[in-house]
Amino acid sequence: MNTLHQRPEPLNRYALAFFCFWGLALLVTVGFRAENPAYREQLERWHQKRIESLKSESGWLNLAGLFWLQPGANPAGSDPNNLLMFPAGKAPDQLGTFRLRGDTVTFTAAPGVVVQDEDRQPVLGEKPLFVPDQKPGPVLSHGPLRWFVIKRGNRYAIRLRDLESPFLSDFKGIDRYPVDEHNQIKARLERPETPRTIPILDVTGQVSQQPLVGTLVFRMAGKTHRLDAVSEGPDKLFILFGDQTNRHETYGSGRFLYADIPGPDGLTTLDFNQSINPPCAFTPYATCPLPPKQNQLALAVRAGEKRYGDH
Repeated sequence: MNTLHQRPEPLNRYALAFFCFWGLALLVTVGFRAENPAYREQLERWHQKRIESLKSESGWLNLAGLFWLQPGANPAGSDPNNLLMFPAGKAPDQLGTFRLRGDTVTFTAAPGVVVQDEDRQPVLGEKPLFVPDQKPGPVLSHGPLRWFVIKRGNRYAIRLRDLESPFLSDFKGIDRYPVDEHNQIKARLERPETPRTIPILDVTGQVSQQPLVGTLVFRMAGKTHRLDAVSEGPDKLFILFGDQTNRHETYGSGRFLYADIPGPDGLTTLDFNQSINPPCAFTPYATCPLPPKQNQLALAVRAGEKRYGDH
């Protein structure tokens, strides 16, 4: 018999069904991860902007100090006898004096020391840095150093930046989990019947009452979960959350996530691929808020940024 023209034996119907099922499963799995390059490109652009923001002059990587002010005079400079000790080699022994009077903070440069404002003009006399209802206050500079006032609760501090910070030069990027579109989760926002606030504790021990926008309700890993959200501007939600990866894989105190304000249907998308480390992961000089206990998820969210640094 001429085997070249012999008809092949038909596949056993069970074998055929097996190959069809797993072939389709493979196609769906691979396709779900690879057939939407537009999403991956969008996420990479978002991540690149995140990196650029961290490295920018207003980013978190160049923080070099956080000095809590006492009422009255707070002399600053590189001399250890100053109340506020700025980096040696970048600040003179006597840089100037910060004064806290009630709710007002001012700065006076030491004689012969050139300190500039944001317009690169020398600061002459006593310069107001924080006045009630003035937002934001000015940023002053000397060499690579930049500083301004922050308020946390009823306390005031000088936040110092060093544009030549080793945190900046040592930064080599952030490790992330592989992108998986399954980590985009639809959530329904349940708004409170009457306006209320939730307490948010930060790493300095301060507690602030934040207006609750609502609770996001969603399904993940086969179960229903809930996350309280506060406002981040007019069109964004801000979510502080913890999960079981915080023990070893991600930042120990939890991560941040932003989402769009829902439309008329009350739905929004939680893209856990955009879960990010808080500023405290990059510097010991940040005052990060911590997730409230109701935002501790009873599952491992292996998406977004992994642990960075030891701060």
